[in-house]
Amino acid sequence: MCGIAGIVGRNASEAIIDGMLLAQKHRGPDFTGKHIENDLALGHNRLSIIDLSPQGNQPFYSNDKRYILVYNGEIYNYLELRETLKDTFDFQTESDTEVLLAAFIHWGKDCLPKLNGMFSFAIWDTKKNEFFAARDRFGVKPFYYTLKDDSFYFASEIKTLFAGGIVKKTNDSVWAGYFAFGSYGMPNETFWDGIDQLAGGHSLAYKNGEVAIERWYVFEKEVEKYRKDLSFEEVKITYQNLLEDSIKLRFRADVPVGFNVSGGLDSSTLLALVNRNEKGARVNAYTFYTNDPNYDELPWVEELLGNTQNPLNKILLSASEVKDLSIKMSCFQDEPFGGVPTIAYGKIFRQAREDKVLVLLDGQGMDEQWAGYDYYVKKNDSLIQGVKKSPFRKEVLAKEFLSKSVKPIYPKPFDDDVLNLQYRDLFYTKIPRALRFNDRISMAASTELREPFLDYRLVEFAFAQPLDYKIKGGIQKYLLRSLVSELLSDTLRYAPKRPLQTPQREWFANDLRPWVETEIKAISTHKWFDKEGLEKELNAYFAGDQDSSFHIWQWLNTALLLQM
Repeated sequence: MCGIAGIVGRNASEAIIDGMLLAQKHRGPDFTGKHIENDLALGHNRLSIIDLSPQGNQPFYSNDKRYILVYNGEIYNYLELRETLKDTFDFQTESDTEVLLAAFIHWGKDCLPKLNGMFSFAIWDTKKNEFFAARDRFGVKPFYYTLKDDSFYFASEIKTLFAGGIVKKTNDSVWAGYFAFGSYGMPNETFWDGIDQLAGGHSLAYKNGEVAIERWYVFEKEVEKYRKDLSFEEVKITYQNLLEDSIKLRFRADVPVGFNVSGGLDSSTLLALVNRNEKGARVNAYTFYTNDPNYDELPWVEELLGNTQNPLNKILLSASEVKDLSIKMSCFQDEPFGGVPTIAYGKIFRQAREDKVLVLLDGQGMDEQWAGYDYYVKKNDSLIQGVKKSPFRKEVLAKEFLSKSVKPIYPKPFDDDVLNLQYRDLFYTKIPRALRFNDRISMAASTELREPFLDYRLVEFAFAQPLDYKIKGGIQKYLLRSLVSELLSDTLRYAPKRPLQTPQREWFANDLRPWVETEIKAISTHKWFDKEGLEKELNAYFAGDQDSSFHIWQWLNTALLLQM
């Protein structure tokens, strides 16, 4: 897990790449490497996870020096690929980095479907003067890019591009969509004008000043190969085998591995299967709490860990910490993020780093596979989570700014409404923003996050299953609950989904009111807002209209980001 950066074109220079690498040094504090030549600057920040030796440092060169690689991520099946390639490539290290480069040399871009992992990488072909980059299927690892002065810039974080001299200018249409519809932009967009991201499952080529994007992972096509007439028990056995293999692959590391746990079904399943892995018995578990019984999942977590030997590390988040941590998190995120729960999550990774646990596993991705959200079964989702009023406040926006917002329309490649909702959440809404939040959170602490439930084999297989395997008798994630029936108590198997994990509403209205009020009133004069409308809504919130605090966080988070 690392950071990558580079410039292809006449602006390439050692001074610029040094500044870019410094801006994202938190992503890889173990080694900083660079390659500089005419019209090319490549840089890498290394966080050593597999093959800790200096031979794994980057930029990484092929044996004949033709190809130069900078890479961020992990190829979990690198041992299997290495075995396949051993007769055609003279391996010099034990790293997955070398395996990735060997795979590209051997298969070209056709290596991508063979990779099981999370990755973004860039390769320069010194013979053809061609640049090639690719991002993993679901976009776990980031890749941002822009063009300036006939030069192509890329990096793992947006701030890195700013450090390279790219002008910081807001993308008003994305910001307007965020306020009006809660959208975080399309997979190729960012909140900053002129800066794009390579969407998950896509590759990029740059030559002669031209950028060419290609979609290498066609999910809806891959799902079809799993559409077989399997019984419920056959599906359950197959899925469990895939899941156990996914977890086993994600234990491949030369540093200690831990995991995040909540009281929900997904992380409970992760724990149960981690402990069936021979390496899992004493793996550190991490969770956060706020000392508010209305939100904390600690009782479920303690029950879950009570019958295991896993050390439980309980991380307390208090209201008094939120201001400073929000400011720091905004600096790492570069774009709007998910509120106080994200702040709490960040504390977990900092503690893990102090404990020298450099890799954490997470339970992201089950709801999207097995239809775990309420709106998969409710036609009217406006009452979900007890929200009676729309959480977006369009009336506080200036009319000219609001006119720039466009309600997002997402593809519907399937003939089934639930599948299309799952597809939307996986590629356009929930998973993309969660992965972005989580990448920045983990890398801010110089740690690595792995998502075993997002192994592409699991997602494709689950998507292809009949709806009544996912939702039956009003029970969502039905097959998953059945799968863990012998591993978890009914209390944990049927624990209600708790969408709110922190007292954010109460803290904003009470403990943090002076700070919230000061920050939001300070941006009320910004050209995006109607000052009177914004202050009216803010006062209504303080007076008790607190069904939702999302709009408050939107404005507060915006104030912090615009100050940076």
